[in-house]
Amino acid sequence: MKKQFEILHKDIVYPGFFRMEKYRLKHTLFAGGWSAEISRELFMRGNCVAVLLYDPHTDEVVLIEQFRIGAIAQPDKAWMLEIVAGATEEGETAEHVAYRESLEEAGCEIQELMKINEFYTTPGGSSEKITLFCGRVDSTLVGGIHGLDDEDEDILVRTVHFDEAYKMLENREIESAIPIIAIQWLALNRQQLKHKWMNTG
Repeated sequence: MKKQFEILHKDIVYPGFFRMEKYRLKHTLFAGGWSAEISRELFMRGNCVAVLLYDPHTDEVVLIEQFRIGAIAQPDKAWMLEIVAGATEEGETAEHVAYRESLEEAGCEIQELMKINEFYTTPGGSSEKITLFCGRVDSTLVGGIHGLDDEDEDILVRTVHFDEAYKMLENREIESAIPIIAIQWLALNRQQLKHKWMNTG
């Protein structure tokens, strides 16, 4: 089967900082032939970067907490525990965003950066694609309130031992997908990563 789709019509429903597009399209079917015409909305979020900041010497990760509009249906969850993340601006590489956002959101200077993976967060309705990194940091001076005033950011930063972070995941204190993926990755790769980074600085 040759996988194909055909866009019949596209409208820009909302042309703001984030863009909403509406499509009429059809696509090939696994059983053969083509689908009927279907209508889909697409939230154009663009590419983003997330960084799990980790200190291999203290075995601590850096978590941030901030208000998130997407969780207001559950008011007690509206302040979410996350990892550093931000949107890629024109002309920026994913690596540049990782270094920039780590300073802006957590006051952390990354000493070494490694790429974990790339993935779509919600491909059923959003174009957002995440590049996920792990960044080696010195956690001894990490903490406090960070963020950019001109972006209305109010970000509480703290470090927690890896075991505590994983327990937070299991207890559903962390409910955002990106930190869940990052912490689970660290659980699988932590010993190897500690060995590598503790022998390189």
